[in-house]
Amino acid sequence: MRECANHFLAGEILPVIKLEAMEPYEMGLAIGKRFSAMIERRLEQDPLVRSQLVPFSRTSDGEQLVDDLSATNRNAFPRYWDELRGIADGSGASFLELLLLNLRKEIFPFLPTEVAKARDVNLEAVECSDILVCRPDLTVVAHNEDADVSVEGHAFLLHAVLPHGVSFFAYTYAGELPTCAFGFNSFGVAFTLNAVPLAPSETVRGGVGRNFVSRDLLEAKDFTDALKRIQNPTLSAGHCYNLLDINAKMIFNVETASKQRFTYLQISEAPYFHANMYLRLDVSQVSNDSSLHREKRAAEMPKNSLEEILAVLGDGSDELYPIYMAGPKLCTLVTVVFDASSRTMTLYHGNPAKSSTLQLEISLDSV
Repeated sequence: MRECANHFLAGEILPVIKLEAMEPYEMGLAIGKRFSAMIERRLEQDPLVRSQLVPFSRTSDGEQLVDDLSATNRNAFPRYWDELRGIADGSGASFLELLLLNLRKEIFPFLPTEVAKARDVNLEAVECSDILVCRPDLTVVAHNEDADVSVEGHAFLLHAVLPHGVSFFAYTYAGELPTCAFGFNSFGVAFTLNAVPLAPSETVRGGVGRNFVSRDLLEAKDFTDALKRIQNPTLSAGHCYNLLDINAKMIFNVETASKQRFTYLQISEAPYFHANMYLRLDVSQVSNDSSLHREKRAAEMPKNSLEEILAVLGDGSDELYPIYMAGPKLCTLVTVVFDASSRTMTLYHGNPAKSSTLQLEISLDSV
């Protein structure tokens, strides 16, 4: 690890927790106890859960939707459901609030129009940018993890060693299943995620949630298995996955949507940029000015070396829609680079284009 990683490991910036040989509920319980204060702060500062989603869940329509989502995801992923119950019990948080937090994007499309407008719910996906390159001398997945500013300071790095033979690292948001951001496992599968703005009319009511799918992806044995897990036939909405097969040094970008729609692209030597709009899958989506601006700016910049890639991810020249976000609404929480050649995951806290930015380097063989 780099010397400056000590700031991360001391918990000054990103807390790290390692849990070994625990069943799902016990692992969730341990996470909840360790981060109970962080989870409560997250719920207090979240702009939608308590002000909007909880009241909606108490209406007849909202209650039925939550019941449908609960039945689907509990039946599809009983272990991860137990994990979430453990987080709630360990932290003392309301299980309903954590469930709504984890399924918020499967609920937003069904909010009454007047409520959504009054609360300024943004159905666009405006979070995260990725650059993918796969050639003999440079095989990397580089990712900006963007989020609402209320999320800042509410994340941790989880190193889990599970009893059934898989272990993983996952960047995890307080109160949520690992991970809706990025991670890698002991089978040599790494991934990052991009939200995509599937139109509300395309969303299937009561289907499988994206947080449950990405939790499942942390246990994928190889690319084929990862693709199978991603292609869940009962998805409520859609997502974009950037998959790295660490051992084979192959990268794939996968776009999914409800109703069993998906497409994947194997990345080659040409750098590939993905923000938060579908680029290949033919679906109805919400227009996203931020993504269009980021795509345009990225296309203007060279991306032929790691330094150039980091310069793109650190770019703020478009003041209205920058690639590297610094508020007031959205911010880049962390930048991560998965490098198959050096077999490392490197986290950058701060603008990755600046040499002074704190870094944490973790071996992909450390799981």
